[in-house]
Amino acid sequence: MTLRPARVDDHDDVVAFTHDTWPERELDDYLPRTFRAWAENDDDAKRTLVADDDGHAVGVIQGVHLTEREAWVQALRVHPDYRDRGLARRLTDAVLSWARDRGAVVCRNLVFSWNVASLSLARSLGFAPATEFRWARIEADPGADPALDVCTDPDAGWTFWTDSDARDHLRGLTIHPSEAWTLSELRPADLERAAAADGLFVVRRDGTRGLAVRNRAFEADGERWTEYAVGAWADLGAARALVDAAARDAARLDADRARMLIPETPRFVTDAAAARADVSGDPDFVLAADLTDPGVGAGE
Repeated sequence: MTLRPARVDDHDDVVAFTHDTWPERELDDYLPRTFRAWAENDDDAKRTLVADDDGHAVGVIQGVHLTEREAWVQALRVHPDYRDRGLARRLTDAVLSWARDRGAVVCRNLVFSWNVASLSLARSLGFAPATEFRWARIEADPGADPALDVCTDPDAGWTFWTDSDARDHLRGLTIHPSEAWTLSELRPADLERAAAADGLFVVRRDGTRGLAVRNRAFEADGERWTEYAVGAWADLGAARALVDAAARDAARLDADRARMLIPETPRFVTDAAAARADVSGDPDFVLAADLTDPGVGAGE
């Protein structure tokens, strides 16, 4: 069994063992849709590997170098007939070593909170709990009118963020500006870019009380969505203002709905609900591996 870079002609093999990854859930695996593009577009900042058995791909993983010191690992899948042979560890160790060689000092991943097997595996591979979040889902509404002032001041937004409960809970992490479903530390430049694209929403009244950062729009299941890398607020009034701002922004961009990452805490989740946002049913967990530890990614 060897590990090698993924090729486009591995597509059918990968689809065969990922088309029904979670049979007990009404949830499609994204790999059948994304693998071909991943294999075609690997570069210095992305590494997609497969485990090869006699010319057939029987395992897959991808690493992404997000920032100078942050990496991400995702899409670890192993063919059912090849599980319990150490392939998951070999694939993960290969990506962790690659990320370390590129200068990253931390590598994170995301695991659905209900996926107990993957949580157990991640812990055994050297990942430790980092944070958890949910999605607030918001209907687009061109008539939404925030009751508080909403501006696009990146300096005010950054100052609020650095001292916010949301930042503490999320450990500074938000959705990465260009890599979907990955998280990295929010930086001042991210707010400046969002402001330049009319995608920064800073709530003010008697001081700064909240912020949200739009990072993309996308299509899913026949609907258009806007996505906000994070929503953070000081009180329920600010939460309502941000939900209204996102609803109005989504409508302006011809989206049907919006979704906003929020911390998984009783206050933030109930604030979002009280602001008339829908909230995802299960939280998502983020775990992190310390790449300054020489034992992480070094194999058994």
